[in-house]
Amino acid sequence: MTDQSATGGCLCGRIRYTANGPPEWVAHCHCATCRHHVASPVATFVGYRHDQVRFEAGEPAIYRSSPDVERAFCPNCGTPLYYRSERHAGEIHLLIGTFDAPGAIAPQFHVYFQERLPWFDTADGLPRYAGTARGAGPM
Repeated sequence: MTDQSATGGCLCGRIRYTANGPPEWVAHCHCATCRHHVASPVATFVGYRHDQVRFEAGEPAIYRSSPDVERAFCPNCGTPLYYRSERHAGEIHLLIGTFDAPGAIAPQFHVYFQERLPWFDTADGLPRYAGTARGAGPM
């Protein structure tokens, strides 16, 4: 999927998007706010530059989970779609579960691993970061 576009959308189909070109990164996030947003033990995001993603149908609703963070979801079916923040200006982090072919994109690392649930672990051998991958090296 290095030079191809990826498509996806919400459960009800009202919101559709296309992501053009390869993602910047793919990561499992273990932070508490992302877990709450997706109602799951881990959230897997695919990071793209804003100019790579185009919403083709529908308009996501936005929830500001903090002053500099917006989390988008479908206002009809409630599917969480993406995360954007001022800290990662110029990026949009799409949730991999909304992709039409999520198996075509493999995760590369874990972030906020220190916040993981104690009963959830993966044996994938990927690097694990205490915070973001842009901070200190792997744990």
